Amino acid sequence: MIPLQDFGGSLRARSVPAMNYDYFQLDRAFFRDCSRSAAEQAKRTSVQNLNIAPGPLSADPESNKEAFICPLGGSMAIMSGIERARSALEQGKRFPNGVLTDQVARSWERCVESGLDPRREPEGVVVTAEDLQLRRDRNALLRRMAIAEMQLLHSQIAGSNFMIAFGDAEGVVLDTISDHQFAESDAGRSIIPGSIWCEGNRGTNALGLTLLERAPIAIYGREHYFTNHGHLSCMAAPILDSTGEIVGLLDASCANDARQQHTHALVRMAAAQIENSLIYQQQSNLLIVAFHPRVEYLDTLSAGLLALSRDGIVRSLNRPSQALLAGLGANVGKKFEDLFDAKQGSAFDSLLRGGTVRLRDRSGSTVFMVCRQIGNRNGVVHAFAQKRAVAETVPSSADIGFVLEDPGLRRQVTTLATSVKRRMPVHISGETGTGKELMARHVHSLSERKGEFVAVNCGAISESLFIAELFGHERGAFTNARSEGSIGLARQAHKGTLFLDEVADIPLAAQTSLLRFLDLMEVRPVGGQNVHTVDVQIVSATNRNLQEMVTQRQFRADLLYRLNAIEVKLPALRQRADFAAIVHQLLQKIAPEVAITDAAIERLRALPWPGNIRELNAALQRAVVQADSDYLDETNVLGDLAPLQDVCPDCAGHALKSLRCQQIRDTYETSGANIAEAARILGVSRTTIYKHLRPA
Repeated sequence: MIPLQDFGGSLRARSVPAMNYDYFQLDRAFFRDCSRSAAEQAKRTSVQNLNIAPGPLSADPESNKEAFICPLGGSMAIMSGIERARSALEQGKRFPNGVLTDQVARSWERCVESGLDPRREPEGVVVTAEDLQLRRDRNALLRRMAIAEMQLLHSQIAGSNFMIAFGDAEGVVLDTISDHQFAESDAGRSIIPGSIWCEGNRGTNALGLTLLERAPIAIYGREHYFTNHGHLSCMAAPILDSTGEIVGLLDASCANDARQQHTHALVRMAAAQIENSLIYQQQSNLLIVAFHPRVEYLDTLSAGLLALSRDGIVRSLNRPSQALLAGLGANVGKKFEDLFDAKQGSAFDSLLRGGTVRLRDRSGSTVFMVCRQIGNRNGVVHAFAQKRAVAETVPSSADIGFVLEDPGLRRQVTTLATSVKRRMPVHISGETGTGKELMARHVHSLSERKGEFVAVNCGAISESLFIAELFGHERGAFTNARSEGSIGLARQAHKGTLFLDEVADIPLAAQTSLLRFLDLMEVRPVGGQNVHTVDVQIVSATNRNLQEMVTQRQFRADLLYRLNAIEVKLPALRQRADFAAIVHQLLQKIAPEVAITDAAIERLRALPWPGNIRELNAALQRAVVQADSDYLDETNVLGDLAPLQDVCPDCAGHALKSLRCQQIRDTYETSGANIAEAARILGVSRTTIYKHLRPA
């Protein structure tokens, strides 16, 4: 029995089922380091909360399954412990024993010794745009693979208010991919490309501590050294090359109250995948084999990888290889026959024929081995297929085919379901390209009608034919009439939805007939005598101001009042709070394999987009075609679009700051140089607007 926190505030104990270590298809070797630290923390929690004598931890994580739990963050006992530690830190006293992990305690001590004041603002150092680009260029191959994994990781935890960051071996953030809510928070604005997250200037944090400890690290809430980082939880893992040197960092950060323990495992898995990808890319001319004591694990990240030369010399290997061959001196330069009890020639022949080979390592343990890559022959890399789990984006019950994370738009849509159940006409207004037809189809879906969704482009039908197209006509009713007649679009939409697009273009003469139809829901075909009653949901849309048209006598007031029983005003793309989510959704449809960074999204956000979502979609299509990589960043996402204008002196030379400054300046201009209005639109203070308006 071990303690779990009760959300009511009290403590209670219950049995915890053994953790399924096969959940991620990883073996004990992959989880050993992280499970030890988590088990130790759970044991400490038991002692603090229930005075249970924990006893020593076993070296085998399997025996610690009952202890492998993570604090839920709601316990007064746990909070009192960290509060005591923070109080001691801020008063310059000795930290209480057993509250902090060893890594965090050592980090706090180093920060104290270096003179950092935990109550002050940390030094937010950001490298110049030129330095950032140089670092990206130096890590081009690693960065390409990291962004691909970041995109996959983001798809796995999307919507949970996270940011994924990739940093270099010096703790400088190179790229980020995040949820909109986190990106707009204070924390999101501090974790930007070019920001430095070393312990010396940012205090205890996951990125900086991972660099020092050379191991995966999670820092939760007030474990951060600086008080103002207490609302963050960060999980980081190092990316190592085949020699064991750190070449990069992967981090997931979130609000402390949204932390998810499984995310730390996902980050470690992503880092491991990048390390394996590095081996394949850097050793494309070599034979690469995978091995594991259990054959079903050969397709997982816990399998060992060895890149071998033709004479059987190990040129590269991953961390699981070193763990699985512990005690055999598995390092670069080692011979195949020194590691495995098999002749190199016969083993290679069997591997190259395909299939799985069973052999023993030099310690006598049985392993299974398969060939993953034959190597470069005549410039072509021959590789065997390897299974890889691909995250599926599971649509939620609220998935409606388009992005609906803008708070203002979401408020408008909340009443739609009730309205359409009462057969109330819905009018949709918005600029060209804002998604009016998508919203109309959503209304049709909400109505749960079994009939068709019939769209009528009112501007594309001539005035003389409008009534006949809408209400139908009898055979030979007029010149050029269809010989067989027509039932009309209104009857075609019976038991469904009639969508009147570009309703402002309906001829004045036809508006009277349409008004009568809306009142009675009766249709009489042109040239006919019979009246047909229909049951349709009416949805209309326009990009024009119908109120102004009524004033100018271009549109009937009574028809407007009949159409807009419920009105949905779609904001322009430049006004959407969920711009980033829209970009991600469009790119997912255009090229699911292409990732996009936060900096690229901010550069897109700074543009006016008069064509709205339709124009953005075309721009992304063009960027994907023109890009010479499998990701989009701020250097290639614009293509031939207009460059950024001048920015204020404080933001010049900083990529992401410049984009934010440009957005503020553009909003100021579009609001008619109204400081208060620009501040309201952007959700910032007027002081912030003033600061970014200073001349360059």
